[in-house]
Amino acid sequence: MTAKAQVAVVTGGAGGLGEYIVRRLHADGYQVAVADLDGSAAAALASELDGTRATARGYAVDVSRRAALEQLLADVLADFDDVHVLVNNAARTQAKPLMEITPDELDAVMAVNFTGTFAACQIFGTYLARQGYGRIVNLASLAGQNGGTATGGHYASSKGAIMSATKVFARELAPRGVTVNAVSPGPQDSPMVRAIVGEENLEAFSKNIPVGRLGDPAFIAKMVALLASPDAASVTGACWDANGGLYMR
Repeated sequence: MTAKAQVAVVTGGAGGLGEYIVRRLHADGYQVAVADLDGSAAAALASELDGTRATARGYAVDVSRRAALEQLLADVLADFDDVHVLVNNAARTQAKPLMEITPDELDAVMAVNFTGTFAACQIFGTYLARQGYGRIVNLASLAGQNGGTATGGHYASSKGAIMSATKVFARELAPRGVTVNAVSPGPQDSPMVRAIVGEENLEAFSKNIPVGRLGDPAFIAKMVALLASPDAASVTGACWDANGGLYMR
């Protein structure tokens, strides 16, 4: 199976880290389904990558709705005839003091980050297992490993849950040719991180990272692409860290 024959689905793919992942996979020869809550942005990115829609298409998807994920799989199969890779990147963040997070806010973040990832692993994992081949890559976070709450305690909790789910699905699907792994980025040089930290605090913040700099989202995309490749057959249930030394294990 070659990369050029493969179809990759990326949730939250229209912007941020998801866009880097979409661009990386498309550059590597994958046909890419760009799935995002903002369907217009997903369609625009897909059109930029391939105006003919032969190798890139956009889909409006709310990953917190199981039915929407089921429809996404059906739509991608109708358009591309197959699926080989799923990247669960869609996420919701909310910077709020831990003790002030409301039950509704907790539910809203968990519904996208954890429940959406879990449901997508079930839905796409079932299909991939029937085909006898697949790669699932889940986006975790340093916050889910060290208990950081700068991006919200509910966000951190959801990412910790994603790492556990990654292992569960990896054990279940390994005998059927499907690997399931996670990538756990630390602070990246992104608009979101710059907004949370503040441009005026960025230099001081970076000095507290052992390597002395923010991460590069393009490198995270390369990590995802490596785990999504056919060559990564012996890696499953793993979580690859890229946090500048903020968390070592």
